[in-house]
Amino acid sequence: MSVERVYLFDTTLRDGAQTTGVDFSLEDKRAIATLLDRLGIDYVEGGYPGANPLDTAFFSEKRTKKAKFTAFGMTKRAGRSVSNDPGVSALLEAEADAICFVAKSWDYHVHVALETTLEENLAGIGDSVEAARTKGREVIVDCEHFFDGYKANPDYALSCAKTAYEAGARWVVLCDTNGGTLPHEVMEIVNAVTKVVPSAYVGIHAHDDCGCAVANSLAAVEAGARHIQGTLNGLGERCGNANLITLIGALKLKDGYASRFELGVTDEALSGLTHVSRQVDEILNRQPNRHAPFVGASAFATKAGIHASAVLKDPRTYEHVEPEVVGNVRKVLVSDQGGQSNILAELKRCGFELERGDPRIARVLDEVKRKEAEGFAFEGADASFYVLVKRMLGEVPAFFDVERFSVSVERRYNAMGELVTASEAIVKVRVGDEVLISAAEGNGPVNALDVALRKDLGKYQNLIQDLELVDYKVRIYQGGSDAVTRVLIEFTDATGERWTTIGVSANIIDASFQALTDSMIYKLLKGGATL
Repeated sequence: MSVERVYLFDTTLRDGAQTTGVDFSLEDKRAIATLLDRLGIDYVEGGYPGANPLDTAFFSEKRTKKAKFTAFGMTKRAGRSVSNDPGVSALLEAEADAICFVAKSWDYHVHVALETTLEENLAGIGDSVEAARTKGREVIVDCEHFFDGYKANPDYALSCAKTAYEAGARWVVLCDTNGGTLPHEVMEIVNAVTKVVPSAYVGIHAHDDCGCAVANSLAAVEAGARHIQGTLNGLGERCGNANLITLIGALKLKDGYASRFELGVTDEALSGLTHVSRQVDEILNRQPNRHAPFVGASAFATKAGIHASAVLKDPRTYEHVEPEVVGNVRKVLVSDQGGQSNILAELKRCGFELERGDPRIARVLDEVKRKEAEGFAFEGADASFYVLVKRMLGEVPAFFDVERFSVSVERRYNAMGELVTASEAIVKVRVGDEVLISAAEGNGPVNALDVALRKDLGKYQNLIQDLELVDYKVRIYQGGSDAVTRVLIEFTDATGERWTTIGVSANIIDASFQALTDSMIYKLLKGGATL
């Protein structure tokens, strides 16, 4: 069987920019374009030159080395020529290898949105493609609302696709703009399109409003499409686009696709897939989806004891691919549902060399179950588990001792007459024979306590200088008047490592304090601190 090439088109920097809460800076766009280029994506759509100053500036120079840098815009407006359309002119002037024109292919939108005739819309598609080709640009035509348009008026939708192809478009992309089409419909409609446009020129652009964007993209490939549009981590308006990270994993690793299709993503680049996914979230200051296929922190995590035992014997029992091939890691979680197999696997992952049958394993398991009965959850707090085990093994030096701390919150009017809330924390710490007292203000009581605690740690100060609190979560473990609060705090440092610690108490500040001190002890242990 001959291997066919499937081309990947990324629209993170254009369609992904429509995600609620996402605002790219120029530097963000540069960084993400570089990630995509190194990953092996064939087309990187950079944005909409002429529509806003940011995208216009981004297209002042080519931003990729291997991928085709692509500009996005609309076909020419009705009632004017290509040469007299400022939108098309901005596309032609952009430093881009390719142009992706969005074209209406649903007759309803042609009448309502464009307020023109069906014939004029077809002419606009053909004229725009020809103008771009004359300028030496590769052309992609994204047929907007194609699937809804096909259901309403199949002849007209097909005529839009055929017009784009006959005018010289390299790719005619069928867009499920509303995201409501299902996989069996995609297969039927793509099959129909390949009767008028050769499959080697057909693409798919699926939105995820029914949770089917990845499935719809794969269905389109089965039906003949050889070009897939999507975004990193499924970014995009409403429910997002087809997740290219997931699609790359499926196309590269699943038997039904890996033997039939070739991507621009090499095996070496695939091993960095998890890094790319998480790096994008880092750039956008978003929390990575722990349950994302292939790359999520929980994608290869096992909790139940019998499952953990099986995974330790042969990972294939509960893993569909090896985590290492996408740059992820296997985790056997520590929980009250787990047995000694879970604990043994987690100890090994954390660097503890204990043999099966070692009595200390049972003691660790009993302690974990006791702590979890109090409200702790170590499956999401690896660093606290590490510190707990180190303590039980007698390997945590008395780096410092917090003799007392106090936190105050004051609500007052400032000099401008504005009502503000101020928080202040005071911490008394003993480091060896030295007693240190630090005070700090913060945006809130936990921030103030964090700053005060790390303000002066004597001889260990240089080891914690680069600590940064990046995430803070609060959960109520038990309701009612005697509610127990569970706090999870995530830290990072200059190396880029991230770790999470947990604290549990009826008092949210006390729970936060437990997590903060665990994070500092973890950092000191990993940094090789000694008394």
